Amino acid sequence: MDLGECSKIHDLALRADYEIASKERDLFFELDAVDHLESFIADCDRRTELAKKRLAETQEEISAEVAAKAEKVHELNEEIGKLLAKAEQLGAEGNVDEAQTVLQEVEKVRTKKKDAEEEYRNSMPASSFQQQKLRVCEVCSAYLGLHDNDRRLADHFGGKLHLGFIQIREKLEQLKKTVQDKQERRNQERLRRREEREREERMKKRTKSRSRERKRSRSRERDRERRRRRSRSASREKRRSRSKERDRRRRHRSRSRSRSRHSREHSHKSSRDRDRERESKRSSSERRADGLNGRTESRRHDDREAGEI
Repeated sequence: MDLGECSKIHDLALRADYEIASKERDLFFELDAVDHLESFIADCDRRTELAKKRLAETQEEISAEVAAKAEKVHELNEEIGKLLAKAEQLGAEGNVDEAQTVLQEVEKVRTKKKDAEEEYRNSMPASSFQQQKLRVCEVCSAYLGLHDNDRRLADHFGGKLHLGFIQIREKLEQLKKTVQDKQERRNQERLRRREEREREERMKKRTKSRSRERKRSRSRERDRERRRRRSRSASREKRRSRSKERDRRRRHRSRSRSRSRHSREHSHKSSRDRDRERESKRSSSERRADGLNGRTESRRHDDREAGEI
């Protein structure tokens, strides 16, 4: 197609650099290529639809049975043209044996085409059969005749326009598949990163909850330790108070005992003093009595002696 000169730089070194760089990281130039090729295909499909409408307006309408027979002839013409183009390409490459094999297949398809044309001729009147029935090529939007000869078919199906659109369509499908695979990989990578982030967030939450739980357990342990210390101090205080009370009781008992002892000693001393006083009184009384007795005895003795005298 006459598109004019390309505005891009066609350099093998740049292409090699791109191929090397694309292996290391994804540059996503495939997206630009897909958009560029889709514009060509959309233009071709639009011209194909316009050509079909134009043929439907200009050509006579035929029945469905006749249209099916004509379509079969067109398909056989297309197959013949493709095989001839393939045989020419193989001959140009030097594959003579393969080219001969393809030409043999062309002869078989030509026989089928003659039979299909005979059926189509019998279903159409002679005047209508002689009219050129055109068809639009679905690949490159060019017109194809029902009665085109083999040379015309070979030139069309082996031409640069038809082969270029075939290559564009194949490359477009390949690029779409590549882009889809890359998008799936990117989506998987995003999902993996998202899962990793969620996992990290969950781990952070777990660590935070664990740290909080540890802090709570530490605070609980501290509270328990404080309670234990308080209980220990309270028990110590109780023990001290009990020991003090015991000491007080012991002191009180010792004091009471000493007092009782002192009182006993005092009472014993007083009883002794009393006994001594009593003894002294008794001795004094006895002495007095003895003195009186002596005196009486002496008096009696004196009286006796005096009586005797």
